[in-house]
Amino acid sequence: MNSTLAALTAWMPRQRWYTSTDGIPRLRVLSDEPLPSDDPGAEVRVLVVADDAPGAPIVYQVPLVVRTATDAATSASFIGLTDAGRRLLDGPHDPAYTGALWRTIAPDQDVARAEVLSGEQSNTSIIFHPGHGTPIICKVFRRLHAGLNPDIELQTALAGAGSPHVPRVIGRVDGEWSSPGPISARESGSLAFAQEFFPDVADAWRVALTAAADHADFSADAHSLGRATAEVHRDLARLFPAPAADADAQAAITGAWRRRLAIALSEVPQLAPHRTAIESTYVSAASTRWPALQRVHGDYHLGQVLQVPGRGWVLLDFEGEPMRPIDERRAPDLTLRDIAGMLRSFDYVAGSLAVASPDARESADAWSDAAREAFLRGYRDASGVTASGALLNALELDKAVYEAIYEARHRPAWLAIPLAAITRLVTR
Repeated sequence: MNSTLAALTAWMPRQRWYTSTDGIPRLRVLSDEPLPSDDPGAEVRVLVVADDAPGAPIVYQVPLVVRTATDAATSASFIGLTDAGRRLLDGPHDPAYTGALWRTIAPDQDVARAEVLSGEQSNTSIIFHPGHGTPIICKVFRRLHAGLNPDIELQTALAGAGSPHVPRVIGRVDGEWSSPGPISARESGSLAFAQEFFPDVADAWRVALTAAADHADFSADAHSLGRATAEVHRDLARLFPAPAADADAQAAITGAWRRRLAIALSEVPQLAPHRTAIESTYVSAASTRWPALQRVHGDYHLGQVLQVPGRGWVLLDFEGEPMRPIDERRAPDLTLRDIAGMLRSFDYVAGSLAVASPDARESADAWSDAAREAFLRGYRDASGVTASGALLNALELDKAVYEAIYEARHRPAWLAIPLAAITRLVTR
């Protein structure tokens, strides 16, 4: 096991789903469970490890396939070598693991051809292609939390209620591991989630970006997306508790705004001139009347929706913002958070075009304004709720602050997009 942990210590920081730290990972095993495999040359194991390098331990899932040194391995799958010279491979890229996973999810079906979806950041998604029927996408959760993952919880409830706006649920895999904390205990949580996959359907971000670049009107699509969003919110309010926004709940939400702002001010010095105006916006929102809370998507943007032919808008990935603590993501929240997220996404379409071509700024902003207005109108037509006011402004501002942190860390060339939005929002 020492050689396995040594290999993982070198490999994990290079993975997109790893939560980066300034130091070297300090890993310990919380669980090591075998999976039965039909491949006699492969040993399949599911490791759950804790990284103690951050202030609080972070728990990760690492499915492993162990093969002889003579077996072929791709650069995407190779992790390292054991003391005995055997190859450690990342499970999602190896047929021994994907076959074992498929049999767990769909035991009555023939083994399906599998491929890893490229571009995934916080998890690893595997596309299964059965011999017949609809392809299946299985999300293998990399960072684990005790309890049912909100992506599974919300989509399963919505699909069970007959919502046309989420994929059909196929199944899930749960697991157990030792608690990473000081108290000796066992935790259980979600390891993987499978649902129907829509091949050859681009997400709305790509569709909207193409439309904006071509100066094509997106208002009808944005209006129908607003309606679909309202319908999902209506179903979630019916399926889960919708408590009043009491003083404690309001304090928790506004406290999260202030904590995020503190992080942003320490990492994005360009925000310093806006600090007082941002804080004033938050105070104004806190003093307004709040609607009831309910479960929401939590990380809503154009990349999380598909326009499926013959079906309309389908929402994906109900995990919530990866940077938010899991307890916040599971808690009832404001539907305005989702609305603010989508408004920011329309603005990002315009901003990304302007980054690529500054001369496109005026036309891109006009496209964004029209799409934002149509989305809000569609939401109002389906729900009767007019989304506006100090609270929506604060939530959109909080989202832009989140974006500023992300861009400063990962994509500095795009930092101007949220900074421009923050300037606009605090002067509204």
